[in-house]
Amino acid sequence: MSQTPAITKDDFVKFREFFYRKTGIHFDDSKRYFVDKRLIERIEATDAGSFRNYFVSLRFQTSGDELQSLVNAMTVNETYFFREEYQLKCLVTDMLDEVTRRKRDSSPIRIWSMPSSSGEEPYSIALYLLEYWKGIYEWDVELIASDIDTNILERARRGLYSPRSVHNLPAKLLEKYFNRQKTGDYQLIDDIRQSVEFSRVNLMNASDVKAYKGFDIIFCRNLLIYFDDLSRRQAADTFFDALNPGGMICLGHSESMSRISSLFQVRKFPEAIVYQKPLEAR
Repeated sequence: MSQTPAITKDDFVKFREFFYRKTGIHFDDSKRYFVDKRLIERIEATDAGSFRNYFVSLRFQTSGDELQSLVNAMTVNETYFFREEYQLKCLVTDMLDEVTRRKRDSSPIRIWSMPSSSGEEPYSIALYLLEYWKGIYEWDVELIASDIDTNILERARRGLYSPRSVHNLPAKLLEKYFNRQKTGDYQLIDDIRQSVEFSRVNLMNASDVKAYKGFDIIFCRNLLIYFDDLSRRQAADTFFDALNPGGMICLGHSESMSRISSLFQVRKFPEAIVYQKPLEAR
């Protein structure tokens, strides 16, 4: 019977620094048990035998396949439909009105959900637009949803959810937009699933984000809490560049762009506080 690989404190620190450079995600000492457990799982899955062997292979692997598998194992995906609903209300009552007033042409409204996790957030945006925004019949909307985790993106594309994930949804929306499965789960109808374009993006990788421009609204909720100050500032710069002048970004309830970057203006709407790229910015 093979012995479980050991992860020393030095191994943990070495790995933590490597993972931070690759993803911007910082694991403090309180996450040691979680990190060790996931590392051991990957060491055993790859038959590396030891942390040293695994780490050397990870650093010098040209394909990046194992790094992606590791990222998938290390990222936490906890979400549900209509989470922090007050921001969705703000979207349809205030934010989109501003966006449409500024539009000088017939270009679509572009919304980016990053990270998308298993799809509850971007699909919630789609449902909210259909149910509560009259402008949906006048404007084309592009919904882009991105995440660093390829496994979670595949789950998102399937659109299959447990009762817990949909517990906040009104019964009429469950009946209208989901098909109940024999397992008790709920699957979104095809029209909603096809309304969202999913893509893999590492926010810390310049080549990944360079094509993500021209957005009117960004939802980035509960991601920056996993970053340190430097990574947060880098993320803020990326989002600033991705937004159109006057575009807005929604963060999680415990996050504040004002403590990260001076590039954005604070907008206090009745339903929510959001952060705006100044109209004169380019």
